[in-house]
Amino acid sequence: MQHDIRLRAAARAIYDACFPTEEIAPVGFDEAERFGTIHYRRAVEAARAARLNLLFDTGRQLPLFEGMSL
Repeated sequence: MQHDIRLRAAARAIYDACFPTEEIAPVGFDEAERFGTIHYRRAVEAARAARLNLLFDTGRQLPLFEGMSL
């Protein structure tokens, strides 16, 4: 994901927030990216989902729970 620095930064922020210690994820973000660990793939998936929500749901309050609409 070297070509999209904003998506990579978002994935790193999610990875660091969700997997802050070695007890949860055995390697840091850079190694996880290099080896394509499940922790890394999930962080990238979350960053992509967040980006889509931020791009296409402008001006709308996001629901706190799935299935709720305002």
